[in-house]
Amino acid sequence: MTPRTPRPAGRRRPAGQARLLGAAAMLVVGALLPWLMTAAGPVAGMRGPGVWTLYAGVLALAGGLVPHRRVAAVHGAVVGAVGVGLPLWQVVHVLGLVGTAGWAPGPGLVMTAGGGVLALAAAAALWRTPAVTA
Repeated sequence: MTPRTPRPAGRRRPAGQARLLGAAAMLVVGALLPWLMTAAGPVAGMRGPGVWTLYAGVLALAGGLVPHRRVAAVHGAVVGAVGVGLPLWQVVHVLGLVGTAGWAPGPGLVMTAGGGVLALAAAAALWRTPAVTA
């Protein structure tokens, strides 16, 4: 059995991929938590757009693990658009239905939106990171 050779110093993953993995965790957990708090009880995110944000979280996980930074940046941009767009749509939709009375955003909605913002920040960092030449 041969000992493992350490990675060369120039072959580390960009810092944006760690952010993308954090965004993946936030999106997956946020999809499973309640998105709306009402007097009748919480409304689960998985009853609506939480399913799509769960899928986006898995895509963010793939982007965080892929070794190509441009591909990871595209993953982050797509995931960020979904992670910010769907919670925003949910709030606008509920405001159109009942106004501001009787509901409040739940922890899943807030966590999903935060994961989307983190994914967009990771995509921007990955896109701007220069390529490592070894």
